[in-house]
Amino acid sequence: MSSMQNPLSNRPDRQSMRLARMQADDIQEVLEIEYGIYPFPWTRGNFLDSLDSGYETWIVRDATHGLAGYFLLMPAVDEAHLLNITVHADLQGQGIGRMMLDKVVALTQGKGMHSVLLEVRPSNCRALAVYSRYGFSQIGIRKNYYPAAQETREDAIVMRLRV
Repeated sequence: MSSMQNPLSNRPDRQSMRLARMQADDIQEVLEIEYGIYPFPWTRGNFLDSLDSGYETWIVRDATHGLAGYFLLMPAVDEAHLLNITVHADLQGQGIGRMMLDKVVALTQGKGMHSVLLEVRPSNCRALAVYSRYGFSQIGIRKNYYPAAQETREDAIVMRLRV
């Protein structure tokens, strides 16, 4: 895991998790998680651009300050667009994603917005299940949205949660 401390050495509970605004200094750790999970990860530039644009960029750290997850939320008129939400591979299934989604909803409501929009790969069954359980509904498909293996493209399922 290179320079990142393993946030799961003691399998922390959700109460030990702390949300904080993402800073440029966090991006190396974010990239380690991003590149460990996604076959077509965001780049350092993508994250820096989001920070520079003033988007809602947040991280979750455990009691030992290990990075457990992150999300980036872009305001767009009357709805928020969830650009990226990721939980460390070793911490998935422990409610951290739900905790981050709760924060997404709180931020969205706090800005007077009425819904959260996101795209997800049809092949990302775990994320689809999380979003569906949370209350997101499919509202459309974006054809050939994501890069895929062998220089092909994968559709995106567009989902919305009214808040």
